[in-house]
Amino acid sequence: MEIENVLPFDIERRSFEIIESELPHEIEGTLKPIVMRVIHTTADFDYADSLCFSDGVVGTLKRAIKNGADIVTDTQMAKSGVNKPRLALYGGKVRCYMSDGDVAAMARENGTTRAAASMEKAAREGGRAIFAIGNAPTALIKLCELIKSGEIEPIAVIGVPVGFVNAAQSKELIMTAGVPYIVSRGRKGGSNVAAAICNAVLYDID
Repeated sequence: MEIENVLPFDIERRSFEIIESELPHEIEGTLKPIVMRVIHTTADFDYADSLCFSDGVVGTLKRAIKNGADIVTDTQMAKSGVNKPRLALYGGKVRCYMSDGDVAAMARENGTTRAAASMEKAAREGGRAIFAIGNAPTALIKLCELIKSGEIEPIAVIGVPVGFVNAAQSKELIMTAGVPYIVSRGRKGGSNVAAAICNAVLYDID
């Protein structure tokens, strides 16, 4: 086994070189930075095929961020992973309602998850935002319901919840909601993947 001698500041660059050399097929230019950063985050090349993009979604996300859009996440972990100083350069911030007392109370009252209740709070707060859902299928399902009822209109949805119960189904559902989306089809995903997608867009803005 040969150990590469790579200086600390060169590790990321070298990682991306390896990823590019091992991609199973060519990826369209605007999508490639996102796919590669997700693979960099997960070391999982399945994302080269499972990530799905609605037409023009990357441009939509970049324009929205440049115009000061906020990002709403379903977990504190996803919130912590997004590059907030870079987002703030354009006037946006990351919001997550999962730890709010009123969200916990709403979830208890309605017999639902805090993730679903946090989407209801986002709808009440108003204003358009980018939604990055990486952990809870219930958040993505509720978000889809709110979109279809006209209670919320996301700029775009990054739907990559991970899991075995309704994760794959929730992603298929959001693809029918009529909003721009990036999803990872199947069971794979996670808060780290949601944050990686947000950061890939942020880092690729001209």
